[in-house]
Amino acid sequence: KGKFRQNQSWVSEFILLGFSSDPTTNRILFIAFLLLYLSSVLGNGLIVTLICLDMHLHTSMYFFLCILSLLDMGSVTTTMPQMLVHLLAQSQTISFAGCWLQMYMFGALGLTESIFFVVMAYDRYVAICYPPRYAVILSWGLCTWLSAGTWACGFFFFVIHTFFTMRLPYCGLACMDTNLIAMVDLVISVFMVVAPLSLIVASYIRIAQAILKIKSMQPRCKAFSICASHLTVVTFFYAPATYIYIRPNSRYSPEQDKQISLFYNVFTVLLNPVVYILRNKDIKRAFLKVIQEGEKATMVEIHDDS
Repeated sequence: KGKFRQNQSWVSEFILLGFSSDPTTNRILFIAFLLLYLSSVLGNGLIVTLICLDMHLHTSMYFFLCILSLLDMGSVTTTMPQMLVHLLAQSQTISFAGCWLQMYMFGALGLTESIFFVVMAYDRYVAICYPPRYAVILSWGLCTWLSAGTWACGFFFFVIHTFFTMRLPYCGLACMDTNLIAMVDLVISVFMVVAPLSLIVASYIRIAQAILKIKSMQPRCKAFSICASHLTVVTFFYAPATYIYIRPNSRYSPEQDKQISLFYNVFTVLLNPVVYILRNKDIKRAFLKVIQEGEKATMVEIHDDS
């Protein structure tokens, strides 16, 4: 959120309003947001590292989880460092080009992640509904194409939104007919929320039907466990996204938007590694293995030094 500074007929920079004008409050917020940011990056970075190091995690499911963690780290890094700087800095401005780049990267990564959740839902669908053919259907070639396709779609479609938004003249608010950008926003909302969420729901309906046909309780519980982490992350991603992009304009509230955007950008990203590390036995096993190997290496170094 911000105001702007204008030089005759063109905007040179925006003034970020932030959360508070009180320096003491800003310092407290800086420490809190810094801890959240570092936890988010370290948590998602840990997942990427564990998946790369452990050969047992070199499957399509963990390949997709690795991509999700990279998307989350990119998304939170797009906005949080800038916010941390402005919480302590005297200048609260951001250049027009910097604002353009930040908006594009954040939106493109968010749209990519939204589409990528559909790919992850398809992975769960194949794993549960067609377990004998899982490795054949989701070959490494298909996984690579699906991942590259989601990145390409996200970054391409958000170019359109950013282009039309930044071409608007600004005079307090955009001082021209904004029907075109509203239509672009509607199309982006369909691509970002409605279509992906519909495909995810359809996938999980088929998954639930397949799970209910399993007679043995242990395989049924394992199948539910496989889907639980993904469903949790999807819920916390789409709930605030649906509110932000689908709600009517009459319910617009700048202050409430700040809070929801903070949850959407920071807490959801922090939630992903917490959910997957705590609930996924393979990730926990890989983590414990790395710790044990580190302890062994430390003991060897101490023995050599002595």
